[in-house]
Amino acid sequence: MDFGLWTLDLIEARFTNAAITAADLDHRAWEQAQSIQIVCYWSGAAAPAGRQAEARVLWTKEALLVRFVCRQAEPLIVSVAPQLEHKAVGLWDRDVCELFIAPRADEPKRYFEFEVAPTGEWLDLAIRQLPDKRETDVGYQSGMTAAARIDEGSVTMALNIPFATLGGTPQPGGRWRANLYRCIGEGPTRGYLTWQPTFTPQPNFHVPDRFGWLQFAR
Repeated sequence: MDFGLWTLDLIEARFTNAAITAADLDHRAWEQAQSIQIVCYWSGAAAPAGRQAEARVLWTKEALLVRFVCRQAEPLIVSVAPQLEHKAVGLWDRDVCELFIAPRADEPKRYFEFEVAPTGEWLDLAIRQLPDKRETDVGYQSGMTAAARIDEGSVTMALNIPFATLGGTPQPGGRWRANLYRCIGEGPTRGYLTWQPTFTPQPNFHVPDRFGWLQFAR
């Protein structure tokens, strides 16, 4: 993989007719998708090579799919008893990759948060950012599925999110607001990587004004 510093704020999501699921981590369709580099911390500072990641985005008539391939040069911080049957609230405190997405470009402060861990655990939330607080709907049910695989020196994770719970299937050429993240490690050396840095004083992913764009291509 070629991990260069972030330069663009646009992801091109490639359409596929393949019957692909989150578990199809090595499906050939992924090779046709754009390689998105997650190589900086939220502050914009470059992250060490051993913490960098790549993401690719596909879409079908039914769902949005995201795959993360992460370098892993340190011990994993994961649950000792993974819960795969329902969403894992608090997943953000361990190693995880995340997608924040706002289907309505004119309302970026209403967005969804999706997470996947190296264990295959997952989380989906509906969020509304207000001037003085953030409302989070923990009961939101997206119907998402997730999968993960741990290899020597790397972790691969994927999400499959039905469009039906995102407000409907997008049109080719349509654009949604989005950002991609990776959390790794623990304690004072915990790393918060982003595709589009948020430039906040402290690590904070909930900055919709810093989201980039996801464009749906045929």
